[in-house]
Amino acid sequence: MASVTLAAGLAAVAGCGSSGPSVPSAPVLTVSRGVAAREPAASPRPLGAADTAFGLDVLGAWCRTSPAANLVLSPSSLASGLGMAYLGAGGATAAAMARTLHLPTTGSVLAAQLQARSATLRALSGPGVTVTSSDQVWADPGLTTRTSYLNAVATGYRAGVARVPFSRDPDQAAQQINRTIAAATRGHIPQLLTPELVRGLGWVLTDALYLDADWASPFAASNTKPGPFRTAAGGQVQAKFMEGGEYRQAGAAGWTAVALPYRGQRLTMMALLPPATGAGTGAGGCAVPTASALAAMTGALAGGVTIGLPKINLSTESDLEDLLSGLGMGVAFTPAADFTGLSPQACCIGLVEQAATLQVGEKGTVASAATAVGMEPTAAMAPPQVMFDRPYLLLVTDTGTGEPLFLARVADPASS
Repeated sequence: MASVTLAAGLAAVAGCGSSGPSVPSAPVLTVSRGVAAREPAASPRPLGAADTAFGLDVLGAWCRTSPAANLVLSPSSLASGLGMAYLGAGGATAAAMARTLHLPTTGSVLAAQLQARSATLRALSGPGVTVTSSDQVWADPGLTTRTSYLNAVATGYRAGVARVPFSRDPDQAAQQINRTIAAATRGHIPQLLTPELVRGLGWVLTDALYLDADWASPFAASNTKPGPFRTAAGGQVQAKFMEGGEYRQAGAAGWTAVALPYRGQRLTMMALLPPATGAGTGAGGCAVPTASALAAMTGALAGGVTIGLPKINLSTESDLEDLLSGLGMGVAFTPAADFTGLSPQACCIGLVEQAATLQVGEKGTVASAATAVGMEPTAAMAPPQVMFDRPYLLLVTDTGTGEPLFLARVADPASS
């Protein structure tokens, strides 16, 4: 296993016509890496479909808990954080996670698809488009992480392991993780975790994703006009609508999809309008298209329409444990979980936190996401141990006066 010391300074990136947040420098980390296998060539498309279906499930469930709220999440980031946990899971735990994540396969085929997915995400940047993605395992120095697990996350996610003191100094551990996430997201997510959240954890698996992409055809700011918008709560507000363009569109099951491409045509934003009546409209509607309906619309895009799209600036942060339990992976959060593939000392998932931001304006889109999956150890972690396994001294003193009552050197404890 190789160890490297990493330090990165990241410059601020302006987004949507305004200056972005100040960008902290990444901390200097000593990262140990497993041995990444070179898997056979594979298509990342099955995982793209799986992550889309999983994301729609999460968004639908989340909307039902907060039907009047703006919500933004990154299915890719969430699937990556949980996917790293899955690589350490076994038995019923692995089966439940695979179903919830819609994983298309297992074993070596999955490893090849994960490697292809990771390579694709890291190759999306081009003129007018910046995409960065990074994954990391954070482990307490007092715990064992299996070499086979580190090899698996290195193969599938290019992830290494950094040691942080969750048990001894949770403040320092949270600070190190937050500084790394803040740098990776260009300052858009300055604090994902608190010391209280990481206290008692043994491992935290993180994913960070950042996007700054210009439209292939920017909107003219002069065409942005106020107009009425009917909210999910049934009220009416004034929104700033960006108008123009000639975009491809398609429909399925009452939904209307319009595709807005970014520069280079490798990335596209799909704006999805639910049926005008029925589910998804009125107070509390939480319509989400099925993955098959979305795929059908994506494959049928044609023609040209103009649109009026509101400018938005969204940010959310949420604990997703209850949502994920409701979607079928509840066993992963209980002592019955099997994560022995990660470590013989691993118990279960203790937290799933995600923060995400999304800004859509005339120039393009700036978005960021960070996910943390916290793993609990099997029992309360033992404090650091000092082994008196070589000759040592003993001193018995009067604590009031410092008077040395007895002093000894133990050279051979087996000899009397």
